Amino acid sequence: MTFQGIPPEIEEVFREFRTCEYTTISRKGTPVTWPVVLLREKGTGRFIITTSIGLPQKAFNVRRNPKVSLLFSDPTGSGLENPPTVLVQGDAEAPDEITNNFFGYDDQMRVLADRQPDGKLFSGNPVTRYLFDWYYMRLFTYVTPRRVQWWDGGDLTSEPHEVTL
Repeated sequence: MTFQGIPPEIEEVFREFRTCEYTTISRKGTPVTWPVVLLREKGTGRFIITTSIGLPQKAFNVRRNPKVSLLFSDPTGSGLENPPTVLVQGDAEAPDEITNNFFGYDDQMRVLADRQPDGKLFSGNPVTRYLFDWYYMRLFTYVTPRRVQWWDGGDLTSEPHEVTL
């Protein structure tokens, strides 16, 4: 699912970038940014961020203030040459549900496994999965974009293109 008005080259950034910078607002009102790996929800196209129950601050911040941003600025490993820098501003929700089941996200999980092959060293080992079960229990956050801005070729000195959703 793509969003109305978003050009194919921006959807390509969403699909091919390995990480983006995810910003939430802390309890004190300070922006806090983490590098994250994204999934896309089938049907709606919303972005999905998962976090371990052992590291729940991203979800806690969203529950207090749902305004978030995603910045796609580093194309390392994407295979894209001179892609735009893309900023997504949106509303997030972090339901109070814990899951270790990625049912319905099989395609995306295969892509993540291909992109992070060393992860199999840990996730393929039953002892590691047992000792680090807290890491595999996840909180999902869903981000609905409200505004997308992008700078051609990553040139942040130029005026951005913008689509309001």
